[in-house]
Amino acid sequence: MNGLCLGLAGVVWASLPIEHFTLAWQHSIEKIRWEEDYQVGASGLVLMEARVRGSGAGMEIPDDATLRDGTWHYHRQLPPLNPLHAGRTPEAGDYELCFQGHCQPLANWLGPPSRDVAAVDFWPCRLSMPANERSALP
Repeated sequence: MNGLCLGLAGVVWASLPIEHFTLAWQHSIEKIRWEEDYQVGASGLVLMEARVRGSGAGMEIPDDATLRDGTWHYHRQLPPLNPLHAGRTPEAGDYELCFQGHCQPLANWLGPPSRDVAAVDFWPCRLSMPANERSALP
């Protein structure tokens, strides 16, 4: 089974059996929510769409973005990311990981952001299937 691994330098801290997710955060200065939707693929994480609720320092809205319900929606053409590297510090606040209709802070899986480990990587990975699920396969 494929899924999403979270960790750093290839060391898995948590793994989730999901195929797509939204990574969300609040800009540390402008206090504006930013969201990016990813598909977990074999060669990396594919950015499907991004959204931001305003502009400000370091948050320029792309020319091709469309405004819908107060949020700018846009697509960036990037190769699959493997890994997706994100800074994570107490001062900036935590990311939220959203899937299956719910959002939760990364702290639920990784503990609170720390100055000692100020980053996290996301990458596609192969997950082990528990024995009770293997026995249920045809």
